[in-house]
Amino acid sequence: MTGLATRGATAKVNLALSITGRRADGYHLLDSLVVFTGFGDTLQAEPAAADSLDLDGPFAGALAGSPQADNLCLKARDGLRALAAARGHEAPGVALRLTKAIPVASGVGGGSADAAAVLHLLCDLWRFTADPDDLAQLALTLGADVPMCLANRPLRASGIGEALTFVDGLPALPMVLVNPGVAVSTPSVFRALESRDNPPLPAIPRLASVRETVAWLGGTRNDLEPPARRLAPAIDGCLDAIRQTGALLARMSGSGATCFGLYAADTEAQAAAAAIASRHPDWFVTATRSLASPA
Repeated sequence: MTGLATRGATAKVNLALSITGRRADGYHLLDSLVVFTGFGDTLQAEPAAADSLDLDGPFAGALAGSPQADNLCLKARDGLRALAAARGHEAPGVALRLTKAIPVASGVGGGSADAAAVLHLLCDLWRFTADPDDLAQLALTLGADVPMCLANRPLRASGIGEALTFVDGLPALPMVLVNPGVAVSTPSVFRALESRDNPPLPAIPRLASVRETVAWLGGTRNDLEPPARRLAPAIDGCLDAIRQTGALLARMSGSGATCFGLYAADTEAQAAAAAIASRHPDWFVTATRSLASPA
């Protein structure tokens, strides 16, 4: 095994999200344009005599009281170890440290990104070259968002989130992420949906600039935003605060409650974040930018 390894677990933003149906097993079908950002949690892993997980960071307290059996990082570790063992590869003890910077239950895939980061980290630490299909299948058992977080690049997700098509040519998007300190239950948001058979997203053209991207997004929506706003009215205040800064687009990500604003330049996003944070010091606010499609 190698020594200490570190990897970022970047926040996922659903720029657009359509709910297009529901399977017989209850899972909802979706069509979403997804990007990842320069902001997120941090995972560290190093060899140890026994497994462990330490938590720190501003949102570690929200996880400290949760049963370890529910922790996606540990499920990812155990699942990868089982996969390695099935291939005759040794996967000894590991000490994990999660620095939790993403708010919990916030609609930007924090737990899923953490699980994906653990899979990447431990493949490196254990020097285990997993078959990509096996790794993708393991990721899906951990959660519908984990396969896309494993990819960590602009993509279109369909099915229940496991059918991924990479999106080429998408530029980096300056943005602000805002959460009013409200955790929203994803199952509750889905139960509150009024329509589960909505049209899919339109075809995604090659988008060469922020303004072209915003113009295309103007013809899309997040079908989970209306039910989430009914369940958590604080989301309305969040969106209003973003609009007041002159954002080109303000929308909720995923099932909420985190909202995002898109801006023409990083300096505008940074100024907007400072303005929102000064008015709402108890909210989570950060300026970041999405990761562009690989050249």
